Amino acid sequence: MAHGAGGTATRRLVEGLIAPSVGVPLDEPLGDAAFVHVGDETLALTADSFVVRPLTFPGGSIGDLAVNGTVNDLAVSGARPQALLVTLIIEAGLDAEALAAEVRAIGAAASRAGVVVLGGDTKVVERGKADGLFVTTAGMGRRDPRLQLSAETVCPGDRVILSGPIGDHGITILLARGDLDLAADLRSDTRSVWPFIDALASNVGSSIRWMRDPTRGGVGTVLNELAREAGWSIAIDEERVPLRDEVRGACELLGLDPLHIANEGQFLAIVAPEAAESAVETLRSIPGGEQAAIVGEVRADRTSLVTVESGYGGSRIVDMLVGDPLPRIC
Repeated sequence: MAHGAGGTATRRLVEGLIAPSVGVPLDEPLGDAAFVHVGDETLALTADSFVVRPLTFPGGSIGDLAVNGTVNDLAVSGARPQALLVTLIIEAGLDAEALAAEVRAIGAAASRAGVVVLGGDTKVVERGKADGLFVTTAGMGRRDPRLQLSAETVCPGDRVILSGPIGDHGITILLARGDLDLAADLRSDTRSVWPFIDALASNVGSSIRWMRDPTRGGVGTVLNELAREAGWSIAIDEERVPLRDEVRGACELLGLDPLHIANEGQFLAIVAPEAAESAVETLRSIPGGEQAAIVGEVRADRTSLVTVESGYGGSRIVDMLVGDPLPRIC
């Protein structure tokens, strides 16, 4: 299960088996989307799978999660989302209305995100083989010329910007399963982040170095990937990281680090220092971005470590996620 959590085991699986077996060069960064040139167009392609349990949860369901997750992988790669293919793997015996609700959720989320569903596939498997419903997607977008994103452009002094509170999705799914006798007024943050990125591209596009959505593995894992690719260290100010009290309390109770909890509607951006304040103001001007914040900076340290500095003056190293504390969250 740890190989599906987005952390160290996942990266070993990709780099040790999958990438070399299919001919993906390991000297190039492994991002959330691949780019292909077709005539005068540069298209972004991505693929994803969704196996969340339960199928519905406060703030969303597997249907809109599938659309938003795919759209966001394109958006943080610097591409305007355009179209999706959707495959449904249905367990025999799934309630017909539950299936209809998820298909409607896919359509509604695609409409909100401004993408079209071009087609897909449907398969049915025996009872007990698919937890009700699995959804796989393929997404296509057009590279946005306003954004030139690469870890290689990241420089010491650049600021780390977070679009909003972290951990909402992962903890919401945990509570929705009923495994804990804990109540909290918490909802998944699943949404398309393209409106935020579109606004950033218009206002400070040339100053954005890199972006990523911290889904499986959370903020800590994503920043470790960036530190390794860029060759610099990253320091995060713990007190500046937006975090709801409900998420903080659940993490303290369970011994989890909020920086390793999955998000489905937030993104990280590395921005040149002179444009960082303007970038945050832009995000805060959009509904849902009111808690955007500068949470850290890139340091001129070649150890490629990610550290978190507390308000008490201490610091700790944050590694990539090891293991799978919250399985089946997306």
